[in-house]
Amino acid sequence: MTTISLAMAAVVAVLYSVGFYLLLQRSLMRVLLGVVVLGHGANLLLQLAGGPPARPPILDGTGTEGMADPLPQALALTAVVITFAMTTYLLALGYRSWVLVGHDEVQDDLEDRRIARRRTVKASMGEEVSDHGEETEVDPGSAAASDDPVASVGENR
Repeated sequence: MTTISLAMAAVVAVLYSVGFYLLLQRSLMRVLLGVVVLGHGANLLLQLAGGPPARPPILDGTGTEGMADPLPQALALTAVVITFAMTTYLLALGYRSWVLVGHDEVQDDLEDRRIARRRTVKASMGEEVSDHGEETEVDPGSAAASDDPVASVGENR
C-alpha cells in the first residue's frame, strides 16, 4: 500500500480550498478560475491515488505489486475533459453577460427577493407559507414563527 506525502496532501487541500472559495464568489470570472483550480486539485488527487510514478502498466507475467493502477489515470483524463467543458461553458456565459449587461457579476433574482420579503411579512404577522403556497395560522411563540435566515436575502441592499 502506498502512502501520500504530507506536502502533496497540503497542496491538494490548498487547491480545493482556493477553488471552493472562488466558486462562492459573485463574479463569473472568479467562478471560472475556481472551476479550473478545483479541476487541477482533482487531477492531482487522482494522480496521487494512483501510486508512485514510473511503474509499468499491466503486463503479462508480472506480479500485482509492480503494476501501476490504470483507473486513476483514466479518471484524471475524464476530469480533464470535464474541466475543459466547464471552462468553455463558463467563458461563453461570462462573455455573454459582459456583452448584455456590461459586467460579469451575478445579480440577485428579483422574484427571489419578492418571495423573501413576502415570507418575512407573513412570519411577522404570525402566518406561515408552506411549500405549496397555502397559508396557515402559526402561534407567534412557536419555532415555525422564528426568523428564516433565507427571508432576509436582499434586505440589506
